[in-house]
Amino acid sequence: MQRIDAACRQARRPPASVLLLAISKTFPTPSIQEAYFAGQRSFGENYVQEAVEKITELAGLDIDWHFTGPLQSNKTRLVASHFNWVHGIDRYKIAQRLSEARDAHLPPLNVCIQVNLSGEATKGGADRNSVSDLAHAVAMLPRLRLRGLMTIPEPTPDAALLRRRYAELRSLRDALNTDGLGLDTLSMGMSSDLELAIEEGATIVRVGSAIFGARNPANGTTG
Repeated sequence: MQRIDAACRQARRPPASVLLLAISKTFPTPSIQEAYFAGQRSFGENYVQEAVEKITELAGLDIDWHFTGPLQSNKTRLVASHFNWVHGIDRYKIAQRLSEARDAHLPPLNVCIQVNLSGEATKGGADRNSVSDLAHAVAMLPRLRLRGLMTIPEPTPDAALLRRRYAELRSLRDALNTDGLGLDTLSMGMSSDLELAIEEGATIVRVGSAIFGARNPANGTTG
């Protein structure tokens, strides 16, 4: 939180405008409990079955659960039933299935559209040119609340390139709001570059290693 507070001061933004999302994938429930009792409330998971087991085990804690990984159609019911947020919507079919599976007694599921700004074939996310059509379609679905956009830039030490990616996501969000969508969320920035992301308007930063320590490289990184 000290890094977020400092970055917000540098960007002349209130610290409360940025949510710290602790990416807890692959880490056991005692690690989540430790962070929770230190004051952390929002946690992100990438693997559905692992996440559901943790959510069930920690059901007594007031945790805001975010699904931040790629989502297959056959997992949408579990995600719709257990999570408060989904960050990786990249096609209408997934959003539609989440909407259909969300229990009417639960609050609407908060969702973000993932945008593949780097054009990497191995990475999920909607193409920037299709974001507007997808966003307007998702915004019409019941039981969902479209909150904003998410991106995971290509791995690079080039700070200027990262800044451009984050600025582009902000511009896409602003254009959608000009078209009448009231989006308030930019999910972007991780442990290594959260300061840049905050300077460019991030409202959620996804941080794993800076909270929990290093994870197995074979599991990849989203925080």
